[in-house]
Amino acid sequence: MAFRWIPKEEKFYSDFLCLADELVTGSRMLEDMLSADRPNWDKADEIKEVEHKCDFLTHDIIQRLNRTFVTPIDREDIHALARSLDDVMDAIDASATLIRLYRLDSVRFGARELAKIISACTGEVRLALAALEQNKGVGIHAVEINRLENEADRAHQQSVSRLFDEEPNPIIVMKWKETLDFLEDATDRCEDVANVIEGVMVKHG
Repeated sequence: MAFRWIPKEEKFYSDFLCLADELVTGSRMLEDMLSADRPNWDKADEIKEVEHKCDFLTHDIIQRLNRTFVTPIDREDIHALARSLDDVMDAIDASATLIRLYRLDSVRFGARELAKIISACTGEVRLALAALEQNKGVGIHAVEINRLENEADRAHQQSVSRLFDEEPNPIIVMKWKETLDFLEDATDRCEDVANVIEGVMVKHG
């Protein structure tokens, strides 16, 4: 067995899992926000706190990456993974922020369904990262994230179509269209995470 003078810094895996845990927390808060007929605007503050935690964790990962000589996976992959995870939380936070900013006082068709899909996606992201650390089983979760993203695309298209058909107020249409777009974007960002993880597996699997 070759002797390694400088050990690999393996803490990055636990940091990624911490980030994923925050995504799961944030997505569940978003679900709660949209669970009643009237959105719970106060949840936007709680989601913002989670978003700040993700920013801190991402900053810490990148700072330590700059100080680390030997990493468990390629440096550019660590950077891409941290950024893509943070992007998921940014989209969740943006959705919640708009719901409160625009004073949306009822939950339209599709919003609640998209929030549930986001929660399912973040759960699969968490499982995919755990599989990455174990170096096995990533593909199953990546395929499921892709399936969920396709489901979100369909839900988004249906909700936007009904929005234009049913809402006579163009201002309300504009507000809800932007909000639905950010909800769907959160699932796109989860797919980005899955793509980075699959790329790492191709290199190191």
